[in-house]
Amino acid sequence: MPSPDLVVRGQRVVTPDSTGPASVHVAGGRIVAVGAFDEVPRGCEVVDAGDLVVMPGLVDSHVHVNEPGRTEWEGFATATRAAAAGGVTTIVDMPLNSIPPTTTLEGFKLKLDAATGKCRVDVAFWGGVVPGNTGELEALLAAGVVGFKCFLIPSGVEEFPHVTENELRPALEEIARLGATLIAHAETPGPVERASDSCCGAAAGADGDPRRYETFLRSRPREAENEAVALLLRLCRETGARVHVVHHSSSDALPSLADAKREGLPLTAETCPHYLSFVAEEIADGATEFKCCPPIRERENRERLWDALREGVIDMIVSDHSPCPPRMKRREEGDFLQAWGGISSLQFRLPVVWTEAQRRGFTLEDLTRWLALEPARLAGLDGRKGAIAVGFDADLVVWDTEATMRVTPEINQHRHKLTPYEGRELRGVVEATYLRGEKIYERGEFAERPTGVLLKLGEVTEV
Repeated sequence: MPSPDLVVRGQRVVTPDSTGPASVHVAGGRIVAVGAFDEVPRGCEVVDAGDLVVMPGLVDSHVHVNEPGRTEWEGFATATRAAAAGGVTTIVDMPLNSIPPTTTLEGFKLKLDAATGKCRVDVAFWGGVVPGNTGELEALLAAGVVGFKCFLIPSGVEEFPHVTENELRPALEEIARLGATLIAHAETPGPVERASDSCCGAAAGADGDPRRYETFLRSRPREAENEAVALLLRLCRETGARVHVVHHSSSDALPSLADAKREGLPLTAETCPHYLSFVAEEIADGATEFKCCPPIRERENRERLWDALREGVIDMIVSDHSPCPPRMKRREEGDFLQAWGGISSLQFRLPVVWTEAQRRGFTLEDLTRWLALEPARLAGLDGRKGAIAVGFDADLVVWDTEATMRVTPEINQHRHKLTPYEGRELRGVVEATYLRGEKIYERGEFAERPTGVLLKLGEVTEV
């Protein structure tokens, strides 16, 4: 075993086996041993976290960075700065909202060029499935994407069109052949189109007021998610491809997901902090910062999502950070139907989830599984990211479970400060973030230069 150059120790270190006193030994950016609290070799730097929690650096497998092409929406510099402040040491960038999207080998190369030199945390990349690009998937995978994202409903940007069942089937057959993963935005157009006609059309009258959250909620019914999940399960069973349902919201589809897992299908699912924190009944008219697709649903729906996490039906919690310039949220008009649908939240995932989870009796081990281990596994980074264990990168977050914070523009590191979490008091404050043993964030201060790397499947490119 190499001699450590750093030991991080504490009374509440979360490892795959337990939470308790331990010392994490780091050499060359990797964890080389996890020992007893007092097991500290002479001559190495020691960081004593005391009673603060030491957890693996968080992994967020659902982040829209939007660079190149829409860098004014976010960008690698600001996204990874916000990630570091939130205890996130690895993000996986989505293939859309950038121009060009990551649906061709050339598009992926441009994405890598755009990210180089800007990243404060490690970054991996999803490729995209769109109509007609099945022939690109093998080359994208060989170049290093960790899997592929598709939409089953219009995505909101014209350069990333959605796929029909007939278009998705051959793509999934190819993904199965490649041993890759499909992650899917699971809403279908039919129920949304029918709901929009009934609740937002000319006949809707006052009930179709676009400033009312209820109008928007009725325009994205649970049926759209339920149908999409059923389609994905059918194609998963038919092709054998590994399928992942992103940002799941509808509690009605949870029994189908549970049945599929019992059947042994290669299927996983995620949900997001906003579905676990907010409820439709409390969203004010005109408060378009809450708009996302699928929508935030009712209180009973929220509690059933928490039950699904407890039961293992939902595997992980990721941010789906999807920011935009404030003008696109149409806050002045308060028009839910025209506003961009996305929640800005990358920095705040840990305290939002902990605030709600600890009220319901969940543990630090649950939190670690949802926010680090399972997102790493989805992206093929397990064995390297998401756990405090020998051989893993020394990515660590040190945080205070009892301290509270209020979300304000002054602490918000995203490019744009509009977020539905503004003004909320949250429990759980990140004190320090370490990336491969190097401190990249501490109490509002950042490392002098970006040290993140671009993670490509099968290799690592130094930034």
